[in-house]
Amino acid sequence: MTKPLDESIYDQLVSIRRYLHANPELSGKEYETVEYVKNTLADKFPPSFFVEGLGGTGLAATYDSGKDGPTLLFRAELDALPIEEVNNFDYQSNRSGVSHKCGHDGHMTILIGLAAWLTQNPPVKGKVVLLFQPAEENGSGAVSVLEDEDFEGIDPDCVYAFHNLPGHPKGSIIVKEGPFTSAVNSLLLTFRGKTSHAGEPQSGVNPALVMAKVIAYADEMNQFDRGRKDFCILTPVYATLGEKAYGVSAGYGELHFTLRTRNEDTMSEKEDKLLSEIYRLANDSDLKLEVDYTDRFYGNSNDQEAVDHIKEVAKAKGYDLIELDDPLPFGEDFGAFTQQFSGAMFCIGSGENTPALHNPDYDFPEELIDYGVQMFSGLTQFYTHTND
Repeated sequence: MTKPLDESIYDQLVSIRRYLHANPELSGKEYETVEYVKNTLADKFPPSFFVEGLGGTGLAATYDSGKDGPTLLFRAELDALPIEEVNNFDYQSNRSGVSHKCGHDGHMTILIGLAAWLTQNPPVKGKVVLLFQPAEENGSGAVSVLEDEDFEGIDPDCVYAFHNLPGHPKGSIIVKEGPFTSAVNSLLLTFRGKTSHAGEPQSGVNPALVMAKVIAYADEMNQFDRGRKDFCILTPVYATLGEKAYGVSAGYGELHFTLRTRNEDTMSEKEDKLLSEIYRLANDSDLKLEVDYTDRFYGNSNDQEAVDHIKEVAKAKGYDLIELDDPLPFGEDFGAFTQQFSGAMFCIGSGENTPALHNPDYDFPEELIDYGVQMFSGLTQFYTHTND
């Protein structure tokens, strides 16, 4: 397998990845990360121009041919997670309680590797935009970038992103046309009743029984078969009730869920069904109900032509190709891009025995740097590196 870059550049990319790993920052606070990325690109692989501050801390580096042609966008994520790392290698996180346990350090490095390739192989038409996006982990970053008026000038014709995926053979390319990652929304329910003496609970309004009924109803709605159009997972992720005061019957409770479906239409249908029952239960029990949302991820909808190009590159490189029948159950905010633009997301297998994403012992496999640069550079050639 021929590498698109020489070994000295790969050595630099490994060093870059390890620096990023050692210096993680949480969603929306990626100030040092984005400054390091910008300085690295400017010093080593300078683009035609930068657009800074997209959606807060986002950065776009554009490699412009100066000629008419398509605008191709690749995205990587800047943010880390609020997880304490348990690895003890030389480049372990130097920030307590914060670490790159989703592989975004590796994703950024691969995009920098594409920048290295573009400096050696500049586009002959159109533009290639490398977007380093903030706040993927909480679902707010993509939407913030898309709503930023400075993004309007980018206006991509096609968008691509990837994610590493443990549990699959290392270097395998995992893709699917249509729904690829799930639509995900987090639902925050607050129940307000009336506290009373624990010996006279009938004198108050305790939300406990309603909360139990809501959990049971949500469980009845679960449909775990991802092959079904009504696929839906409702997961209770947080609950609180009253205080540790054993003479008091609680008058306040919270219950939080994540909801996962194949697409936005099913999400709306399931949310409406769940909330209709919750409002009925709350009203029947004289509880005041407050509903809020957070961490929304739009489902990725992969365009057929973009998927075809992914498969062509994977086959040309001799990589194992895995075509999924059903969408993946996790959320990825790149879905906000594929809701608006043609494009696709794919995964690169990071090893069958690699710790799972978000585990405290996970670490991005550095062998994937080559696979990622190979895939992105191969995709680039379909759009901006031919004279056709």
